[in-house]
Amino acid sequence: MKTIILPGFSVSNRQWAVDLQKEMHLKDEIIIHEWKHWDKGGSLSLYYELDQILGVIAKKRVNILAKSVGTRVAMATLTKIPTQINKLILCGIPSKDPSYSTLANFSHEKVIVFQNAKDPLGNFSEVKKFINSINPKIEVIKTPRNDHSYPYPTQFEKFLLQ
Repeated sequence: MKTIILPGFSVSNRQWAVDLQKEMHLKDEIIIHEWKHWDKGGSLSLYYELDQILGVIAKKRVNILAKSVGTRVAMATLTKIPTQINKLILCGIPSKDPSYSTLANFSHEKVIVFQNAKDPLGNFSEVKKFINSINPKIEVIKTPRNDHSYPYPTQFEKFLLQ
């Protein structure tokens, strides 16, 4: 089963995704979604990016590993094709956003959230409270960093292989 990585907004997240791709040992393909604005400039267009992602997924079932703004795009994807998402890893959720309400109807066993203790875009306590207000059964894992970096390939891989 393919795993699609939806990185954060900044072009520096390209390297994060490449590192994960190298360090995770899944038997199936890992695809890094490259945001259009990384090379062309401008801002992220949700509709354009969603269209590109849906084209890659086609009618297949996939896993999604998303960071930061990628988690918002993952929510849009989940809204469009809920039955095609096998497992969903969210990390570095940046803020409270109504789009995450989609998680209320997604199986808590198929989603996990990793949030750094002191992520400057949303600390663990805030994000745990927010996610659990949507679906109290979703596991929110506290990770030890105080930044917006999520170098946890072993933990991601473990969840995908369960």
